[in-house]
Amino acid sequence: MNARKRSTLLALAGVLAGALLAPLAQAQDKFIVLASTTSTEQSGLFKHLLPQFTQASGIAVRVVAVGTGQALDMARRGDADALFVHDQPAEEKFVAEGFGLPRRPVMYNDFVLIGPKSDPAGARGKDIAAALKRLGATGAAFISRGDKSGTHSAELRQWKQAGIDLASAKPAGYKECGCGMGQALNIAASTNAYVLSDRGTWLSFKNRGDLGIVVEGDKELFNQYGVIVVNPAKHPHVKKDLAQAFSDWVVSPAGQAVVASYKIDGEQLFFPNANQ
Repeated sequence: MNARKRSTLLALAGVLAGALLAPLAQAQDKFIVLASTTSTEQSGLFKHLLPQFTQASGIAVRVVAVGTGQALDMARRGDADALFVHDQPAEEKFVAEGFGLPRRPVMYNDFVLIGPKSDPAGARGKDIAAALKRLGATGAAFISRGDKSGTHSAELRQWKQAGIDLASAKPAGYKECGCGMGQALNIAASTNAYVLSDRGTWLSFKNRGDLGIVVEGDKELFNQYGVIVVNPAKHPHVKKDLAQAFSDWVVSPAGQAVVASYKIDGEQLFFPNANQ
C-alpha cells in the first residue's frame, strides 16, 4: 500500500471514529449537578426517582447530598445546576438575591421527634414545643445536627417557639454533631438520646436501637421541599435548559406520581403537592 492510500485510509478511519464517538461524548455531557439534602438521599427517594427521570429525558443527575445551607452555598458559587431542598425561608431568600429562578414546591412530609421508647424526659405527645420544654427542663440528651441543614433550621425554630434561647444557654444534654441525618440518628441510637428527624430518613433507618417516635402530628412539624434552577444570569455556565427539564418533570403529573409511589414497608414517605 502506497503512502497516499495509507493516508487516505487513516483519514477515513479518523472521521469514522469521530462520528462514532460524538454521540457518546454528547451523552456523557447530558447531565446536571443537583445540590440536595441528606434526607432526600438517605431516605432512598433519589434511587427511586432519578432513574425514571433519566429514562424519560436522557438526562443524568449527579447528586451532591449535603445540608440545605451547604447546598444553597454551592449554588451561590455556581457549583450546581439545580437545588432540591427543604428550608423555604432560606430558599426564598436565595431567589430574592437573584441566584435562582422561581422556586417551585414539589412535595412534603413531616418532622418527628425521635427518642428512647421509655421516654425518660416525659416528652411524648403531639406538641413539639411542650416536648422540647421537657427536654430542656430535664437535661435529657439531645443530638442536634448543627450543620445549617433544613432539618437543623427547623429544629432551631422549634426550640425558639418553646421559649428556649440556644444562643444564650443550651440545655444540659444538648450536643451538636455537625453531621447528616443518618449519622445523627446513629449517635442518638448509640447514646439513647432524642433527635429531630425527617420522617423519610427515619423510616429508612435500620439501626434504631431502642428509639421510637416520641412526638408526631404537630402542624409545626410540616416539612416542605422545593426545586430551584440556578440563575444563568449569575452563572452563565450552568446547564439551565437541562436543569429546567428536571424541574418541569418533577412537578409534572408523571414526576409527582413517581414521588407518591415511593414507599417503605407499604408506608408512603413523601406527598406530592406541586399543584396545590
